[in-house]
Amino acid sequence: MNVDATAMTQAGIGASYLQGIIQREVANMLGRHEVQPASPVNVVIRTRFNPNLESSWFTSVNQVINMITMLTVILTGAALIREREQGTIEHLLVMPLVPTEIMLSKILANGLVILVAAGLSLVGVVGWWLHVPIAWSLTLFLIATALYAFTVAALGIMLGTIATTMGQLGLLAMPVLIVMQLLSGGSTPMESMPLWLQYLMRTISPTPHWARQSL
Repeated sequence: MNVDATAMTQAGIGASYLQGIIQREVANMLGRHEVQPASPVNVVIRTRFNPNLESSWFTSVNQVINMITMLTVILTGAALIREREQGTIEHLLVMPLVPTEIMLSKILANGLVILVAAGLSLVGVVGWWLHVPIAWSLTLFLIATALYAFTVAALGIMLGTIATTMGQLGLLAMPVLIVMQLLSGGSTPMESMPLWLQYLMRTISPTPHWARQSL
């Protein structure tokens, strides 16, 4: 018997109901033949993926993905806010630079730091310390991370343009990050969400595509 655990609550309740029904029917059958079982029937549930139910296998990689998203948005936005608070953004604007070059410098500098930190976290913490088996290529993961960080950093630049202080940036980033992480498919399966919400998140946010390929 295979139980689809996409809807976790319904799957757990349904599995318990089925276990009780099977035990009751077996007991009734054995009672009609006047055979007393030595022990009740035990329905064994086997997990197909991650059979030992090691939570670190999933949560560690999921947290790395969440930290990449959060730090990319906050660091790029904070870099722009700091230039504005110190008054150096006006100096940059009067220099022979176009706004695209200024924004790319913020994105590339912070993205490189996040890329190095993500690689060290996967190798040192997830792989070596937590002993999580990493089945995919680390090089391919870092290339995909660079593309994802570049995309999300644009959101941080937008929030840094709207906000005028670090406090305002934090308040703007909180609802955006919460929605992106909770509806990315990493915390809850995309299949458990309404169909219109799945299409909406896959259209306006790169996080569902990123979480699906990484987890």
